[in-house]
Amino acid sequence: MPTADPHPYLHRAPSPVPYFSADGETYLTPAPLRELRKTRPLRVLSEEDFAFWQTYGYVVVREAIPRSAASRLLDFAWEFSGMDPERPDTWYQEPPFRSELDRDLYVYGFVEAYHHQLIWDSRQTRRVYEAFTDVWDCAELWVTLDRLNLNPPNVGSRSRSRIAPTERGFDIELHWDVDTTLGVPPQRVQGIIALHDTGAELGGFQCCPELFRQFDQWKAGRPADRDPFRPSIDRAETPVVRPELGAGDLLIFNGMLAHGVAPNTSEGGVRAVQYLSMMPALETHRALRRSRVESWRTLATPEWNATLLGDAVRPESQRYGPAELTGLGRRLLGLDSWQGEDGTGEGT
Repeated sequence: MPTADPHPYLHRAPSPVPYFSADGETYLTPAPLRELRKTRPLRVLSEEDFAFWQTYGYVVVREAIPRSAASRLLDFAWEFSGMDPERPDTWYQEPPFRSELDRDLYVYGFVEAYHHQLIWDSRQTRRVYEAFTDVWDCAELWVTLDRLNLNPPNVGSRSRSRIAPTERGFDIELHWDVDTTLGVPPQRVQGIIALHDTGAELGGFQCCPELFRQFDQWKAGRPADRDPFRPSIDRAETPVVRPELGAGDLLIFNGMLAHGVAPNTSEGGVRAVQYLSMMPALETHRALRRSRVESWRTLATPEWNATLLGDAVRPESQRYGPAELTGLGRRLLGLDSWQGEDGTGEGT
């Protein structure tokens, strides 16, 4: 978290369900989200959708944003990246790298834009918001200030062989987002919106839903010193799957779902998504709230995640101005309070 506090304090979201967080990414809850009992009526998910989410750790919301909006975002991703969809030779021109992390993010296809109007249009789409409301059983949410992904075939300068393999910890192909060896694992939710129709050869999101369903039994048979973030599994017993997504579809997944990004092995296709999630708002975390608002106001690179680096050549603050927010968008950012007042002096 950007505003690291030497004395972490648990902030509570202003919601009937008691959600607490110190880092703004993971939450302590009365029960794991897979065991949550709904108190609010479902708005977007069906009863079957919600049961699938709790059983297998993910759910797909079809056309969460219009296909036309997804297409415009895809065009923007090409433009921002300086790549021409009709000229594959432009897909592999390396920008200056500031670090190994910067190089790795290039290989994975991250697009360092966070505040363009089209990105915010997805965030403040009512259907997207209500899907996350269903998952958390909470209306008082903040949206993550995240980016896009545009991943050409992983060859040449974008070959994953450029990234040294590790034996433990994070693995782009399959990992957990939280420490699964903890007695009470924290709760985390993530999401992606597909910017075009997906295909297996394009790689992209993959996950292990059977491992999520059987996690407690699986965990009981593992050694105490197992890797907290990388599962060692028999893929015949717990297969890894790639959910099919159409342009505008939103996939929401639980941090306890083992997931990753498969390489793009196509001849000339590109995988493109917007990373977008929502979580209970932490309005008492004044430093985090100020940081979020200033990031939007000045188009500064968000500070909540150390892997957000901003574009090395021409950051978005040099390309366009702040996005216009709806009333919902202002609350999802933290500019306005869900309690009908501004608690930090940043609301006007």
